[in-house]
Amino acid sequence: MASFCSPSLCTLPLSSFLQKQTSYPRFLSLRNTHLSSSSISCEPRKAVLKKSLCSAVSGIDRGVSADRNGGEGEEDVVIGAKEMTSEGAEERVKYNWEEEWYPLYLTDQVPDDAPVGLTVFDKQLVLYRDGKGVLRCYEDRCPHRLAKLSEGQLVDGRLECLYHGWQFEDDGRCVKIPQLPESAKIPRAACVKSYELRDSQGVLWVWMSDQVKPDDSKLPWFENFALPGFRDISSIHELPYDHSILLENLMDPAHVPISHDRVDWTAKREDAQPLRFRVTERTDRGFAGEWIKEKETSYPNILRFDAPCVLQNNRLFVDKNGKEYRFSGLFLCRPAGQGKSVLIVRFGSTSQSPLVKFLPKWYLHQNQCKVFEQDMGFLSSQNEVLIKEKVPTSKLYLNLKSSDTWVSEYRKWMDKVGHGMPYYFGHSTISPPKTPAVFEHAPAGLVAGLSASFPAKGGEGTKHSPNPANRYFRHVVHCKGCQSAVKAFDFWRQMLLVLAIVSAGIAVLASGRQWKTLLLLGTTVCLAAAYGCSNALGLITTNFVRNHRRI
Repeated sequence: MASFCSPSLCTLPLSSFLQKQTSYPRFLSLRNTHLSSSSISCEPRKAVLKKSLCSAVSGIDRGVSADRNGGEGEEDVVIGAKEMTSEGAEERVKYNWEEEWYPLYLTDQVPDDAPVGLTVFDKQLVLYRDGKGVLRCYEDRCPHRLAKLSEGQLVDGRLECLYHGWQFEDDGRCVKIPQLPESAKIPRAACVKSYELRDSQGVLWVWMSDQVKPDDSKLPWFENFALPGFRDISSIHELPYDHSILLENLMDPAHVPISHDRVDWTAKREDAQPLRFRVTERTDRGFAGEWIKEKETSYPNILRFDAPCVLQNNRLFVDKNGKEYRFSGLFLCRPAGQGKSVLIVRFGSTSQSPLVKFLPKWYLHQNQCKVFEQDMGFLSSQNEVLIKEKVPTSKLYLNLKSSDTWVSEYRKWMDKVGHGMPYYFGHSTISPPKTPAVFEHAPAGLVAGLSASFPAKGGEGTKHSPNPANRYFRHVVHCKGCQSAVKAFDFWRQMLLVLAIVSAGIAVLASGRQWKTLLLLGTTVCLAAAYGCSNALGLITTNFVRNHRRI
């Protein structure tokens, strides 16, 4: 994946964030202290699954699995049931998903002139900036007749429901009801539920509980992002699959060379290799550890997952002069309901390549979108299987020690705390959604199904048809920079086409040969520039298509 604009833990700043002269000293303690063979959860082995096991699995009834450790020697490469149940369902801990801070939005991307509708699990919220510039978050439901306030508008800094014109401000008080007689008082019940917000390091966080006061000690703080000279590239992406599937994907560096071969700036298929993992910390609120490619000798990546949905991958680099550079890939994954998630992705470093300073952000963002689209079909279909099968992941996954350690750790953590969530799929326990999802624009599961079958559909021509599988609605509507770029390129494309037509018309009427030549040359230049604008629009708004895939 791309060094600074790819949503994966293998996105290392080898060519973009760090200066070219950066060198990587040999990690001399790789096989001794930090990642010794006794503490590594994987070693290079001949990972072959016997045909007898595969045939047995294929004949199993739905929801029942064969012995995942299969034949002789396979326990060396496969993460077995015994290893994963040592901290299983019997060790559940107290947990309440509402008593957490959830990443809601990038602060600088909140519109100044309109409300934004958002969700956390099945809770619908509306976010807006009032007349004083203060960010407010309410339940996205008018107390009058349940209309969505996010479909409303801002009037004099107040949030107005466009159904009957009721207006709300501050902590959710209703301050205007047009249909109420002048002498009548506004009913006390005419108010909306409000949620506590915190703006921290450029991210807006929401506290979901109305029974427990906000616990600021749980508010995430990222040390690297507070370092002098640290710069980051941040973006928001709406995705058509569950947030647990998204987190799995982001914890999986092994898929990068295959799934993103040559599309990313650093991913190469021939670089696929075993990975070494070491879990350094397990708590009721997550886990942490180190990982590195088997053939690599530099400092390892430091991965950390914190409840409820924060994942970060940090790495230290040292140049030939002994100067340290720090890189961070930060992934804030918000559960947005069944089969939906929202990701705030932030890549940053204390050193940047000059190339990054000249590349427009819309170009970097479209590269991020491209990587998500490459995985979208896989992850959407994976989401569908989990919902249909209704069994723990240990019955469905065949996790390898040399690639899937973090995935197993995450599902094991879900076993401990999932009982405190609306629904979850753990390694050995599950609690499927009790009620089917309700989608406004499509039946439950249809969007994910379409995404799995047609991951490259959508684009500029259909941007006005709401579709979570469409890049315009997944990213552009959440990004002020990309919206401005789309408007600018569209404006100049139309203007250049008009100029080309005018220039061509004058060339026909011109009598002088020299004038005809100049005008036709101008026409050609305008058409070429218009074509360039169209291509730029396509990059920003159109989904990525694999060369081998026929649509």
